[in-house]
Amino acid sequence: MAYQTFRQEYLQVPPVTRAYTTACVLTTAAVQLELITPFQLYFNPELIFKHFQIWRLITNYLFFGPVGFNFLFNMIFLYRYCRMLEEGSFRGRTADFVFMFLFGGLLMTLFGLFVNLVFLGQAFTIMLVYVWSRRNPYVRMNFFGLLIFQAPFLPWVLMGFSLLLGNSIIVDLLGIAVGHIYFFLEDVFPNQPGGVRLLRTPSVLKAIFDTPEDDPNYNPLPEERPGGFAWGEGQRLGG
Repeated sequence: MAYQTFRQEYLQVPPVTRAYTTACVLTTAAVQLELITPFQLYFNPELIFKHFQIWRLITNYLFFGPVGFNFLFNMIFLYRYCRMLEEGSFRGRTADFVFMFLFGGLLMTLFGLFVNLVFLGQAFTIMLVYVWSRRNPYVRMNFFGLLIFQAPFLPWVLMGFSLLLGNSIIVDLLGIAVGHIYFFLEDVFPNQPGGVRLLRTPSVLKAIFDTPEDDPNYNPLPEERPGGFAWGEGQRLGG
């Protein structure tokens, strides 16, 4: 019975969010079981381009460190905001969502060549949080019951929290920078006088991922509950 309930809930998660979070959890489990090591996964341009270990372009986005507070914190935020984007502004536009993943990952990898980062998954999560926060500017957030602010400040609050934990803020800044570039090119620049849409999802992605009709029984995650936990719970202003 428990298995059937879990399976049903698991299949309710939209496909891109389900695939990415599952890959992250399985990668971490494989490391914990010592089937693989982080040294086989991390971002290393020399090993990628000189020794053709191409898988590192992907695996460095899948490992968030050993199981612990930092891993759980990142997984919760990754799952919540990735799912809300996919069920919100990308509802019925899976190909566009995949294209955002590819664009963000490519840009982050290019920036990663110039900064000393070996795993980019956390930066990718911040990118998702940034895009969601800019598309939901009137959502009021409650962080650990200590701070109340509007959604666009969330990435910066997370960066401050990372700083308090003694982590490098370069990861957060990279995620914010890439998220802002995507948001500007997709949401801001096309709406400016003389602006054009520079980001266009390739037709091959649309043919693969987009479906003609929504499932009438689909139950999306409420976007007005952005955190679901004390550090991210919120509600729309005026609601």
